[in-house]
Amino acid sequence: MTFSIVGRSDDGESWGVAVASKFLAVGHAVPAAIAGIGALATQADANVAWKTTGLCLMDEGLAAPAALRRMIDDDDKSNHRQIGIVDAAGESATHTGTGCLDWAGGVAEPGVAIQGNILTGPGVVEAMKRAWDDAAHRPLAHRLLAALTAGDAAGGDRRGRQSAALLVVLDGAGYGGMDDVAVDLRVDDHPDPITELTRLLALNDFYLTEPAEDARVPVTAELATELDDRARALGHTDFLAWIGTENYEMRVAGDASWVDRRVLEIIRGS
Repeated sequence: MTFSIVGRSDDGESWGVAVASKFLAVGHAVPAAIAGIGALATQADANVAWKTTGLCLMDEGLAAPAALRRMIDDDDKSNHRQIGIVDAAGESATHTGTGCLDWAGGVAEPGVAIQGNILTGPGVVEAMKRAWDDAAHRPLAHRLLAALTAGDAAGGDRRGRQSAALLVVLDGAGYGGMDDVAVDLRVDDHPDPITELTRLLALNDFYLTEPAEDARVPVTAELATELDDRARALGHTDFLAWIGTENYEMRVAGDASWVDRRVLEIIRGS
């Protein structure tokens, strides 16, 4: 009832999962990842305990194929389960139980595992793999989403659409650098969940990541005065107070030495 992709970035620093399904809040059940350990997706008759078990086994040093074999051997309903898993080193594995509903299957290659069940056909997984390969130059979150989008375009879940999710981890990438969650987005019930997930990822990139170097405008004394004046005209004590109110903290230097070009355009247009 689900199609998913589990992947590691080529630089070996990020891991993530993208998943979609005709199922309410698929992001609650399927994905799990910890930076430096790996990621997995558990689906079909999902054993959600596999999320903790798989990550713990990889943390103990088992490679993805060995961890997967241990989980399958210890589960008497494994023939109804489906899972994809990628470890810290990029080794991958996928399992589709014989009891999973057609079409069901997957593929695992270094750095990626793609799988699905109750799909329109094998072309869904094939399209996801092609999109993954073609998007090798893109950040992991966007690469995973490109694959998910391709799977949906190829037919996806043959019952229709309902939810989608994207989880990416990178050491220190969480809000304020306090955890490893770089992206954690869920569309729980929507007629076009992957399109909505794409919109949310764009917002995530804007609010929760720093701008590229070429998008950083140096704040001169003259510009600092302008920014404070514009913020006061909007009812704030100064520019940094406006930044905090609008949640643009990631888009301004901690010492206020630069400001993101888009944020500058927003306050000038307010």
